Amino acid sequence: MTSDRVLGILAVVMGAGMAAMSWGYVAQVEYEPVGPRAFPLLLAGLISLCGLWLVFKPSHRAHFGSAMQMRSVALCGLFVVLYAVLFQVLGFVIATALMSIPVGRIFGGSWKQSVLTGIGMGLVLFVLFDTLLDVVLPAGILKPLLTAIGL
Repeated sequence: MTSDRVLGILAVVMGAGMAAMSWGYVAQVEYEPVGPRAFPLLLAGLISLCGLWLVFKPSHRAHFGSAMQMRSVALCGLFVVLYAVLFQVLGFVIATALMSIPVGRIFGGSWKQSVLTGIGMGLVLFVLFDTLLDVVLPAGILKPLLTAIGL
């Protein structure tokens, strides 16, 4: 079995899971005819279709990576899952920094580069989403500090 087919099967399973989870999304008051479940269902459908494409039309040049590459992919997946778990508790800035630092190290960054990039990415993206795009992100344990500086 090629790596394309494995990825395709995983994408179909993930799309089915997304569809099952988002099916229950119901807004208490709906202003739009499509409701809140339309976007995740659309994404689930697209992910599933792309997965089916990979299952039935795999590339003959695709192959599994080395054990070291697979370890790196698994570690990145683990850090993304931890990011999702810690997102509400610690807040966007700290969770993003804590996820970005080890992922930066996995991609070959030095400790200095990874720490500076992780902290900078957490702060810059928070300010971008909060002030420019007006998207509310969880402040977490930094809420008193962010409130004091007007964010």
